[in-house]
This record gives sequence, C-alpha cells and structure tokens, in this order.
Amino acid sequence: MDQLINGGATAAARAHSNIALVKYWGKRDATLNTPAVGSISVTLDALYTDTRVTFRSDLTDDELWLDGCRSDATRVRRVLDLVRGYAASAGHPAGGQHAVVSSTNNFPTGAGLASSASGFAALVVAATGAAGLALPARELSILARHGSGSAARSIFGGFAEMHAGTASDGSDSYAEELQGRSAWPLAVAVAITERGEKSINSTIGMVESAATSPFYPAWLDSADGDLAEMRAAIAARDFTRLGELTEYNCLKLHALMLSTRPALIYWNAATVAAMHAVRELRSGGVPAYFTIDAGPQIKVLCLPGDAEVVRQALAAVPGVHEVRMSTLGPGAYRLE
Repeated sequence: MDQLINGGATAAARAHSNIALVKYWGKRDATLNTPAVGSISVTLDALYTDTRVTFRSDLTDDELWLDGCRSDATRVRRVLDLVRGYAASAGHPAGGQHAVVSSTNNFPTGAGLASSASGFAALVVAATGAAGLALPARELSILARHGSGSAARSIFGGFAEMHAGTASDGSDSYAEELQGRSAWPLAVAVAITERGEKSINSTIGMVESAATSPFYPAWLDSADGDLAEMRAAIAARDFTRLGELTEYNCLKLHALMLSTRPALIYWNAATVAAMHAVRELRSGGVPAYFTIDAGPQIKVLCLPGDAEVVRQALAAVPGVHEVRMSTLGPGAYRLE
C-alpha cells in the first residue's frame, strides 16, 4: 500500500542498469518510443538507481531531482502522465496530482552506463506504487519504454529480451525475462574510462544514423539473425558463442555509428586500449568478451572464476579510472 508524506502518496523503488548483448539503435516510432529492432541484455547487480515518487496536491508541475540537483522533468512527465491516466481510471487521487521525483544513481549519470534504463524502470515501479496500482510486469515494461527504450529491459533481472513489435499502438513492444539471474551465473567487469556525460545523446545519434548511414538498412536486416543466435547461446549456456556474438554485434553497431554523418565516435583512447587488453586475455586462454554502448565505457563478460584476472587487466589500462565488478542483477522492485 502507498504511504503518505506531507499529504501525498509516496513510494520508492530500485532498478538496476543493464547492458545489451544484442543492441538496438534506431526508433520505429519516435512518439511511442518503440525500437526499430529487438535487443537482448543482462541486468547488472552492481549498478542501480533509487527513486522516490511523491504525488502532492499542492504542486502545479512535476519536479525532478537527479543526484540532488533540480533537473528537466520533460521525459519524466511523459511517463508520469501515463501513470496518472491509470490512477484516474482507478479512482486514485494521484490521477489528478503532480509529483516530486527524487532519483540517485550509484554510478556516473549519462556517461554510457545506461542510467536512463535503471532510472526509468525505477520511476515506473515507484510511480505506480505511489498511485496504488498493481500492474503486471509487461505493462510496467511498456510504461518504462516510453521513457527509455532500454528501461523496458531493466524491469527484469538476469537475461531479458526487448521485442521491437509491429503494432501501431506499441502494445507488442515490451521486454520479458529470458533466463533468471541464478540460472547461469556470469561476471561482468565495468571499466569506467570517463566520468562526465557523453557528448552526443543516444536519441539524437539514432536519428542521425537512420538518416545518414548507408549501413543502417543492413543493421535492420541483420537484427533478427543476431537475436535468434543469442537466444540459442543463452539456452545452451554456450559462453564462447555468447561472447563472440556480443563482440560482433557491438562492433557492428559502432561501425554504423562511425558511418553516420557526422560520425558518432564515443570511444576514447582508454576504450580502445581496453578492447585490446580483452583480446590479449583471450589469447592467453582467459575467455572474456567486451561490449560498448553509446559511450566510452567498456563492459567485459567473463566466467566468475576469471573475474579477478579480468579486473586486474582492465585496471592496468592507462586511462581506466575504476573497474566495478558485477554479477547478474535482479528486476526492479519496491524499496518500501
């Protein structure tokens, strides 16, 4: 049941970041925020967002406080409006109230570590909780998608797949869990090579790639094959197959980015050096595979028994500020 603070209903939630093994880039429908292609990810235990949502009758607009600073609430308002619609239908007072959203990340924000994924997943769970709603996971995933495409996956733990969908209303564009976090324990090293926000927003980059890259049609055409192969690798728990496809899909995405006009270059020198360090690990018999999203940070998948070796190799790369080790994480959940 939702609590009351200063006369308003409130709830808090935690959601974890995720990294896509098979990535999406591009929108099918910008208004509904549906992706052009599906994606498969793993949720990370070590990176998370805590969010509190409080609906109050004395507010004239929504407020967002991110890591202690007042921030633009435009994207948050889009999701809250949908939650208010549900609440109004259910007769809950939150249906006619604005909200204060307070969110904190335990990792750098907007730096290519999927803070929008964990942020909007936590927002949806907290907001629906404060509004007295008990929605199924699929509906929570759809709500989260309206804020960030990757947030739809952070509703779930372990391995999750996001369906691009074909319906004009976006009703079949949602994520679901493929395999729980404990079914196949893996380790992920997150090498942070830059703490500031990335220079080019992902949404803007996607629009530019779709409009200018000659590789964009091939990116769309090859997506289903990558998704099918990744599902098979996960089902068989074939780490080599999973790792090789993860790297291939990552580099294919960055080839698309590099062929965008102007080119989207998210890597820095430490990113490239870390990629080579991972390849050297494999040459030495340590199975480890990298992936990189729209940002300079590099994430490395490995088996739990090799986690410390991988951590040390990444920490030794010049320009790597920090290496965070993670296991697979849980789905989003209420804190209170």
